[in-house]
This record gives sequence, structure tokens and C-alpha cells, in this order.
Amino acid sequence: MPDVWKPAVTVASIIERNGLFFMIEEDTSDGRRINQPAGHLDPGESLIEAVIRETKEETAHDFTPTHLVGTYLSRYMSKRRGIPVTYLRFTFAGQLGQEYEQPLDEGIVRTMWMSYDELVATRERHRSELILKCIDDYRAGARFPLSLIHTDGSVAGEIV
Repeated sequence: MPDVWKPAVTVASIIERNGLFFMIEEDTSDGRRINQPAGHLDPGESLIEAVIRETKEETAHDFTPTHLVGTYLSRYMSKRRGIPVTYLRFTFAGQLGQEYEQPLDEGIVRTMWMSYDELVATRERHRSELILKCIDDYRAGARFPLSLIHTDGSVAGEIV
């Protein structure tokens, strides 16, 4: 069977409090970058489980998603792999919860609260151009119910 093209599925969280956005700073192959708490969907988990897990791994905080902000398709040239990579990103808005005494995920330098103006002023340091697009959509009121997302039982191993 020939290779089947598959985009990398990622999740990201938008956490806003008093006009500030909860961001991470991380070391990447392109240097130190600013990002939303985000990461890849793992086998056997739902998109909602993935965004909760990724946010906790990268921020040491619980995250309760309340809405889907949007889905985003993007492509970039991976410097590390030397090939174009396509991402399908699901961005969720939600609430920050309890903080835990645990190390941040490998490569994460720190968490920080940033204003929208600070995010715009540092866009050259963003890990992805989608960061501002997602936050702009959030600021414009994009909120879709989590019920739009269905995860079939077969994902967790209940193959029919």
C-alpha cells in the first residue's frame, strides 16, 4: 500500500484571565519561542483528553475546556526533518485550575501571562502563526460547544 498522507493532529488551549493570556516559553529547534500550551494527540485519547493532558504537562495546571474556538490547518517546512509538515490544530478555550508541584514538559522554560498587545509585539518569537489567529478568533467571540466533538469508543480500543 502506498504511503497515505496524514496531517499531524494537535491541540492548543486558550486561557484568558483579566485580559491576559496564559502562554508558555519553550526551547525549539528554531530557538526560544512563545506558544500556547499545545501538543500532539496521542493514540487512544480524545481531543478533549489531549488538550487537558498537554496543558497539564506544559503548565503544571489542570485545564477544563469549556468551548472549541476553532480548527486550523497549516503547513510549514520542518527544519529538523527537512520536509513540509501539515498540522490540523483544534484550539480550546477554558479555565485554569489547580497548580501541581511537577516539572514542566521537556523544553518548556516557563509559563507567563501576556496581554494581547504583548503578544502582537512579540509575534516574531511565536512558535506558530496560528497563535494570534486563534486568539483573534477567541477575542472575536468564537465559541463552539464541546458537543461538536465526538470520540467513538473505538478510539479507546473498543473496535466494532
